[in-house]
Amino acid sequence: MNCTRIAGHGLRRLVKPPPRGTRGIVTDADVVKARKYCQTQLQHSDYDAHLISRLVPARATDAYLALRNLNLELVRLPEQVSNPVIGQMRMQFWRESIDKTFAGNPPAEPICVLLHQALQDLRARSTASTASSIKFWVQRLIKTREKHMDNRPYASLAALEEYAENTYSTLMYATLAAMPLRSMHVDHLASHIGKACGIVAVLRGIPVLAAPQQQPAKSHAGPGGGLQDPALLLPLDVMAEANLREEDVFRYGPRAEGFQDAVFKVATRANDHLITAREMLKNLKAGQEAGHEFEHQGEAEHVYEHEEDDTQRDIRRGFGVLLESVPAQEYLSNLERTNFDPWAVKPSWKLPWRLWRATSKNQI
Repeated sequence: MNCTRIAGHGLRRLVKPPPRGTRGIVTDADVVKARKYCQTQLQHSDYDAHLISRLVPARATDAYLALRNLNLELVRLPEQVSNPVIGQMRMQFWRESIDKTFAGNPPAEPICVLLHQALQDLRARSTASTASSIKFWVQRLIKTREKHMDNRPYASLAALEEYAENTYSTLMYATLAAMPLRSMHVDHLASHIGKACGIVAVLRGIPVLAAPQQQPAKSHAGPGGGLQDPALLLPLDVMAEANLREEDVFRYGPRAEGFQDAVFKVATRANDHLITAREMLKNLKAGQEAGHEFEHQGEAEHVYEHEEDDTQRDIRRGFGVLLESVPAQEYLSNLERTNFDPWAVKPSWKLPWRLWRATSKNQI
């Protein structure tokens, strides 16, 4: 589940894509058209990302736009397909399209055209290994989205965190690689912020997934016109602890016994990750150690050949990517004000100002 599905931000139906094929040559006009398409999609369907796209470093903007639009496509698949087989075929299409794009022969899809342009720019100023890092992260994103296409509940809070790491943190790693910026400390910050964003996305999606019959039929109808079955993605261990039954949520919404207790516990874990990221950032800016070890250090694409030689510089360069924490914190604050009722949370008109303030003060 992705935060872009929230009714408050107006998830709109996908504009009919252009005919698909492959291009031998990508022209400047193709790139301009693809960039405009991706910008429009984010403005209409992922307003948080639309705002942040204006603040990420210019060299990473095209990559950010392409990656976030790819994420949108993958998130939308469950509501656009009539059966799992078609969903698997669409996932395979995107997997093959990404392979072709990294091979220099992008399909005539705006996302692929723009990602191709970002890779061309990156290769002109960096090494091929940086592009391979982005491919690794994109493949992991697709694999994780495919695994969760059926809106299965998470077995535990730890499983939800793993999902968040493999989606939202991964998107942040890919954007950092597109700059390119390879920094253990910045990746560590991105890991915690991405986990918070992924958890928040699940909370934001509850009103949409748990009561789809309340949404306009066209928003959840597949090609056959049917509605999605209701789903509740709160971790099963948290629900068991709160004595919460998903059937009660489908029937009674936020009035279900134990519901707000369960939401509170999940939201607290997201907030803990943001607190950790803020404390780490404060320590690093003061020239101190981060405060604890990076739990993913040594894993694939998290091997760092050199010690951090200028952490302050790396934080300044990558700060635009870390701004993902701002809308996540804004949502959690608003959720607390509603006594942890996701149905009552409204979009915040203060978000653009909070992003500007975070940028001007270099604080998350």
